[in-house]
Parts: sequence; C-alpha cells; structure tokens
Amino acid sequence: MTMTPTIDTDKVRSQMLDWYDRHGRDLPWRAKGNTKPDPYHVWLSEVMCQQTTIPAVIPYFLKFISKWPTIHDLAAAEQEDVMHEWAGLGYYARARNLHKCAKLVSYELNGRFPQSAKELQKLPGIGEYTAAAIAAIVYDEPAPVIDGNVERVAARLYAFEGALPAAKTELKHIARKLYEGNDIRPGDLAQAHMDLGAMICTPTSPKCPLCPVQSQCHGYETGIAPELPKKEAKKAKPRRYGHFYWITNDDGAILFERRDEHRMMGGMLALPTTDWDLRKETCDLPLASVQKLSGNCVVKHSFTHFDLELQGYRAEFTPEDPRFVWVDSDSLEALGLPSLFKKAVKLMI
Repeated sequence: MTMTPTIDTDKVRSQMLDWYDRHGRDLPWRAKGNTKPDPYHVWLSEVMCQQTTIPAVIPYFLKFISKWPTIHDLAAAEQEDVMHEWAGLGYYARARNLHKCAKLVSYELNGRFPQSAKELQKLPGIGEYTAAAIAAIVYDEPAPVIDGNVERVAARLYAFEGALPAAKTELKHIARKLYEGNDIRPGDLAQAHMDLGAMICTPTSPKCPLCPVQSQCHGYETGIAPELPKKEAKKAKPRRYGHFYWITNDDGAILFERRDEHRMMGGMLALPTTDWDLRKETCDLPLASVQKLSGNCVVKHSFTHFDLELQGYRAEFTPEDPRFVWVDSDSLEALGLPSLFKKAVKLMI
C-alpha cells in the first residue's frame, strides 16, 4: 500500500463542520434547525441520488413525497405508478428495489428502518454507501460514508496519486481515515463531505482558495490537487444494435410493451424492440409484416456501459401477450417513457 502523508483529521473534521454550519446546502430532504431527519426522506433521497445529480433529483423527490407522503403510502402504491413517476431518472432497477424496500419496511418492520448500517444493507437496493449515509444522518452512527465526493476530497488531502479504478480499494481505505475515531456529529460530517466535494472540491477547477481545509491539503501544497484523483484512460464503449417497432391499429392507437423486469428499464412501458446485440436483419417479434421506414430513422442513446443504436421499422402486429398494450396517441405524454423511447416516439409522430 502506498505511504500517505499524515494530516490532523480532528482539525479537518472541525474545520469541515464549521464550514458546513455556514455554507451547507439547503436541500428538501435535510432536517432544518433542531428537527430530526426523517428516515423516509433520507432513504428516498439517497436512493435517488445514486448515479444522479442533486439538481436532477430534487423535482423527483418533491413529486414522490407529495404523491406518497409516508413509506406506507409508497408501499401501497402500484409498481407501475412508481415506475411511471421514476421515468427519466434512469437506472430503473433502483425504482423496483425502492418499491420492494418500501413494502418490506412498511409491512414487516412496521414502517421503521433498521438503525445500523449493517442491518440497513440487508434491505433491497441499499448498498454499503447508502446504508452508511442513512445510519449516520438519521441515527448518528459513526459510519464511514464514502462516495465519489469523499474519495476526491481524500485523494487531494492526502495527495494520493493512484489511478482509478485500479486503486479504488486503496483510496477508500484512505478515505476512511477521515471518519475513524469520530463520534462528533457523524451525520453532519457526512453531509459536510458531500457538500465540500460538490461545491468546493469539484472534479474540475476546484475552488482551493475557498476551501476550509486548504491548510491541511497536501494536494494543494504540492500543486497537484486539480489532477486528483487520477484516472486510467477510458476504454471505448461497445456499441449495441437492434430494432424498434412502430405499430398502430385502425383507431390510431400505438402498441407498447411492458418490459420484463430482467431487461434494462424493466417494468417500464416502451416501444417493442428486439434484443440489443449485433446488428440484426430479422425481428424477434412474430410480426405479420415489417416495413423499414424511409430515410435514416435511427435512435441513438448512450448508457453507462455501452452505446445503443436502434433502427426504426413500421410494422403490423396483433398482440395476444398481456405485456402488450394499446395507447391512444393523445396519452403519450402521460406515459412516463424512458428517455430512449421518448426519442423514438418523437421520430415517429
């Protein structure tokens, strides 16, 4: 393991908490004044914020708590409704696990979340980071809350030059030093780290002159802070191909399918598609006829691990499988389609 310089972690924590008290973000799920954090709000926000920016999450969070004010309300909701309201946030397995978790907490735990990170990790959709964040923020457990923001702060404080992702385990070990031995306001400390990384110690052009822990930062002292954490060169994303189908009936309604939960965007309504693999010349659906659209009707979309290209076809098909539903064209905007299929519909209208 790489030798890391020594910093005064007690001083760093004190400086960060002082800064947080003055400059911490006002977020709708954070407790204000002397009020205690709402476990439901903290859990919901942490799940939504996984791989999604806070500005994108805020309107979804407000919509969810308006429609489902308590975890019992969310548990009683139909999964289709939850998926519909989630549409646009992406990573749809989060929404399925959110609903599963709500039902488990509501029906089996009387609406009470476990109070330790270890027990929280046993719930659907709650991993190490989310469990630590909930335990620290809601229950004041001194759990190490380590996300990308905290890793970046730690890399710069300790001038850690290992390249990610290969050195991620080592960096997480170093980041834990910022929490070890601390039992002073663990929830606020976790949120101070989040805010420092989001507002000051940003991925590019960090605002070092405004940083409350600048005097302790070895990355700043050596002039390499903006370069950290280092990252290995990204590999080119693979490209997948497939077809999507635009199918209408005599009344002008459009055919959609409810995607199987084991597929990407599982549980969501979408235009029928083939599997996404190598370019295909035949379709996987038992269509009576397929007619390629004139012109270059192609939908392109980028996911985290691959790029997708779907060729559009007009087709005829009379479904018997209950996963297929006809939707009136006037109701398209209310469907809550994933972004990929919003693009496809826009091409076809």
